[in-house]
Amino acid sequence: MIRVLVVDDSATVRDLLVEILESDPDVRVVGRAKNGAEGVELAVELRPDVITMDIHMPVMDGYEATREIMIRAPAPIVIVSSSSNKRAVELSLNATRAGALIAVTTPDAPISPDFEARRDQLIATVKAMSQVKVVRRWSTPIGQTPSAPVSRVGQSATRLVTVIASTGGPAAVQRILSDLPRDFPVPIVVVQHIADGFVGGLAEWLNTSCNLRVKIAHAAEPLRPHTVYIAPDQQHLGVTAGLRVALSTDEAIGGFRPSGTYLFESAAKACGSATVAVALTGMGVDGVSGLRTLRAAGGRVIAQDEQSSVVWGIPGEAVRAGLVDAVLGIDTIGKHLRDIVTGGVDGGSRSSR
Repeated sequence: MIRVLVVDDSATVRDLLVEILESDPDVRVVGRAKNGAEGVELAVELRPDVITMDIHMPVMDGYEATREIMIRAPAPIVIVSSSSNKRAVELSLNATRAGALIAVTTPDAPISPDFEARRDQLIATVKAMSQVKVVRRWSTPIGQTPSAPVSRVGQSATRLVTVIASTGGPAAVQRILSDLPRDFPVPIVVVQHIADGFVGGLAEWLNTSCNLRVKIAHAAEPLRPHTVYIAPDQQHLGVTAGLRVALSTDEAIGGFRPSGTYLFESAAKACGSATVAVALTGMGVDGVSGLRTLRAAGGRVIAQDEQSSVVWGIPGEAVRAGLVDAVLGIDTIGKHLRDIVTGGVDGGSRSSR
């Protein structure tokens, strides 16, 4: 049985969330809180397996409550927001930096045409997050030396950086981008799995917290240096041989659209060995098949390490498949990207990981 604490200032929404969650026989709601302060106290008292957290609340909002819970009674926290406006998204994404795992939208009333899809997504998310360890160490442990990126024979000068991220990804992407300089000389293309309606806020949030320009990708626009392109809702994001954005509404790949595999396969065709791919924290295997294609084309692959990942799913699968040149903590990936792109990495043999 998965024990859930529901935190929301609206009695109507609380009742709806309880009804939705307890419609699954494996889920039991053990507590309800009407503001963040109550949520913190109940989290300490009840020690739930998962917490659903509203973002806009009186007394203490969802961001502050998340910070406090992760100090006093760490638990998997799912941000459930009824709004996708700029402020709500900003608070939701800041909550992921504070320790929340993921943000989803609150299901509408049962008469809404998309109610069933959002209900199912919420239940699936809560059940999946209940399995996640929430002890997060954002630095490489003392005494452990990270594997370093290496150059391979025939490696071309880097023209493109590509990124796949899922659960825990917004905070990881933000950390990497904040470590890159304003004059970073190649474009960065990102597929981030995130709830519909949040991607615009994600781009704005990143744009205000790093030196690079961050924007949602638009079809056929040229990929420029110093710029980060985020995949739009429900569209695959790829690149063309002329380094332009390619968008597609083709079928989902492995259940995902946008898909990391679509991005990496297009990058393999467009830039081949001049591509660096980064696999960040996230559940599942999206992107791993595409990394295989990119590796065969000579591209480099960096994976986030297990210690700094919220969920070592995507990067872990890439490591186990033997597709990775380097396994690095989140606090070192930005520096190594700078070294690779600016030629600061000496040649050598492939990492033995």
